[in-house]
Amino acid sequence: MAKSIPVTTKKKRGRPATTGRGTQVGERWHPSELAAIDAWIAASTDKTISRAHAIRRLVALGLKAKAK
Repeated sequence: MAKSIPVTTKKKRGRPATTGRGTQVGERWHPSELAAIDAWIAASTDKTISRAHAIRRLVALGLKAKAK
């Protein structure tokens, strides 16, 4: 009996899938605002977070405070 040809799946071309179905929002920040965000990052316990993650945390904190 002859060997069968192995079936291999080809990789998809193009950009890899994103991490979520969220909406991207682009903002421009003044240097004083960026300095305040960087100061908040420096004062936090987790100093490895990025500016984007820090902004998401600050927005969540602001929304939580507003809800109270």
